[in-house]
Amino acid sequence: MDIVSPLSQQEDTIINTKIAAALNEQLNMEYYSAYSYLAMSAYFLTQNLNGFAHWMRVQAQEELTHGMKIYDFLDDREADIRFSTIETPKQSWDSPLEVFEDSLAQEQKVSQSIYNIADLALSERDHATHTFLQWFIAEQVEEEAVVRELIDTIKLVGIEGNGLFLLDRDLAQRGLNGTDTTEGQ
Repeated sequence: MDIVSPLSQQEDTIINTKIAAALNEQLNMEYYSAYSYLAMSAYFLTQNLNGFAHWMRVQAQEELTHGMKIYDFLDDREADIRFSTIETPKQSWDSPLEVFEDSLAQEQKVSQSIYNIADLALSERDHATHTFLQWFIAEQVEEEAVVRELIDTIKLVGIEGNGLFLLDRDLAQRGLNGTDTTEGQ
């Protein structure tokens, strides 16, 4: 009986080429998200909402971290890492509410893409990739919940006045990975 190495079936890689392609697309989607959040941050700077701008900049850093997790996983699985052109993100909005609504739509798109890759990993019996994606799935649940909460808060306080000022001040306290920069002070 001949034993066939999985490597010979997958062109000398440890990962299925369909899954590698999907992860490369996700890698680029994460970098687009970072680019988009930086555009949102820049918009808030023009509106003198520096706390909002800070929150979006931290969000961009998180998206870059997500991209690097995928990059490292592809490398660990001996897959080719492929980059594609990053589309120019939207750069102007009519209100902070519109920015966060766009942020939620982006997060939902990212979530659906991750779910699709997880489904593909299961159908291809790639348990390592499926396990790897569980962190992203949990992260996306949290990301969407946080943005929904901010949308609700903006609707509650309105887009003018003291409520928006206080929210801007609160958003300025965000640290990387959701930590509060005032903790421990």
